Amino acid sequence: MTAKSVKAPSLRERTTWAKALRRDWHLYLMLLIPIALVIIFNYAAYPGLRMVFMDYKPAKGYAGSKWVGWETFAKVFRDKDFLKALKNSLVFNILDLVVSFPMPIILALMLNELRFPRFKKVTQTILYLPHFLSWVIVGAVAYQLFKPSTGIVNVLMMKWGWISQGIPFLTEKNNWAVTYLLIGVWQGMGWGTIIYLAAITGISGELYEAAMIDGANRIQRIWHITLPGIRSTIVVLLIMNLGKLMGSNFERLDVFANTQVRDFQYQLAIYVYEKGLASSKFSMATAVGLFQSLVGLILVLLSDRFAKALGEDGLL
Repeated sequence: MTAKSVKAPSLRERTTWAKALRRDWHLYLMLLIPIALVIIFNYAAYPGLRMVFMDYKPAKGYAGSKWVGWETFAKVFRDKDFLKALKNSLVFNILDLVVSFPMPIILALMLNELRFPRFKKVTQTILYLPHFLSWVIVGAVAYQLFKPSTGIVNVLMMKWGWISQGIPFLTEKNNWAVTYLLIGVWQGMGWGTIIYLAAITGISGELYEAAMIDGANRIQRIWHITLPGIRSTIVVLLIMNLGKLMGSNFERLDVFANTQVRDFQYQLAIYVYEKGLASSKFSMATAVGLFQSLVGLILVLLSDRFAKALGEDGLL
């Protein structure tokens, strides 16, 4: 094909940025809001990272605070509270990943096999609703459900004869850990399910028809068609979740906090709050936040490199 045979775009097909701006100005205006939020909360805060290398005092500001170099990091890594918070964060985040990551995949596979569209839509809505609830609401509901004497769960289990006395789900350390993890699964599994269902819709139906003609049963179709079809989505979400291994959700921890379970509840988010705001040690709190971010970035890069080594596209 020569250059002359290529049809040039008509004037109607040509859309300059000025025409696009005049046509969709309201959309660009709405886009400015999230862009501004990202700039303010993600990039405008970068100059404040210098307080990591200072003995920062709010009254003195950056100009009057003393430069201490790496001393802040040394204090943090020698702090027993930090080591305890780091250990708890790693243990619970790994357990959270192991328990919660497969659930959306399993639910998406189950929903995809349903043959009643109306029931499927209702089920998706019910599963997705907890994602929009704040942890304050989730915690209030959980305390009503799991009270040892008057909680609905304990009352029903005692009525059915499964237990003789109420189980302290939220006041005993081991029970609290299991309840904390399961509530997290319940709150977040709907979001992941929707993502995997969207990925499943991109799989060609001809593959399923060919498999059925060849005599493949439902389990075989799931294993050889559906799961390979959403493998790239699984890899991307796994990489993103691995980047959160050093993080912790303050709101989630705070709503389930009590003195009996502090040994498990004390994680990095609680440490940053108590050291940063409550104790006015802003330099230490910033150092911990920077440490979390750097480790999370390293985990994302390593997992992305590993995924590419296995033949996947990865995230970057």
